[in-house]
Amino acid sequence: MPIDRLSPAVKNTLRASVNVMPESVSVLSAWESFYVIVGSSGGALIGLQFVVITLISERRSPGTLSALKAFGTPTVVHLTVALAVSAIMSAPWASMGRLSAALIGCGVAGLVYGAVTIWRAVHQTEYQPVWQDWLWYDTLPLVAYLLLAIGAAMLRGDTAAALFLIATAALGLLLISIHNAWDTVTHIVFVQNRQEQ
Repeated sequence: MPIDRLSPAVKNTLRASVNVMPESVSVLSAWESFYVIVGSSGGALIGLQFVVITLISERRSPGTLSALKAFGTPTVVHLTVALAVSAIMSAPWASMGRLSAALIGCGVAGLVYGAVTIWRAVHQTEYQPVWQDWLWYDTLPLVAYLLLAIGAAMLRGDTAAALFLIATAALGLLLISIHNAWDTVTHIVFVQNRQEQ
């Protein structure tokens, strides 16, 4: 049956199913390269973290699991969230509402995980954190997850500003993780090895 013989209601339904988020698709596609870069960097750095932890564990006596959970695991989690946000932002969503809900879930889960990380840092006994540790390992990730949740909540209203907040959160988590991974490795190699000798 030719499309011009269909009722107006059926035509509108067909158009709606074909035109997925028409006003926002072009806005989201403008960010495609950004999320390819952030996502692939996050994925590569996750793999590198596993290699570094394996090499370090072969060179020295292992530390306590509580210090690893407080300072090592969050780095991998933040990289994973940066990768997940990149994948979510690249997926073909049927509506901005669903995209918003998925990203709000990531932001809220990150805030909860951030609280758990603070609790772990306070209760571990292997290392006494200094103010820079509290900033980079706890405060800045919480700010990034908060920006992610706020940006996601704004998606259906001020889409342009929301996309910049979400991008800031994803890139922030990536850069925070790079700093924290480097900080952890240099601490283990230079400070702990010196103390063990």
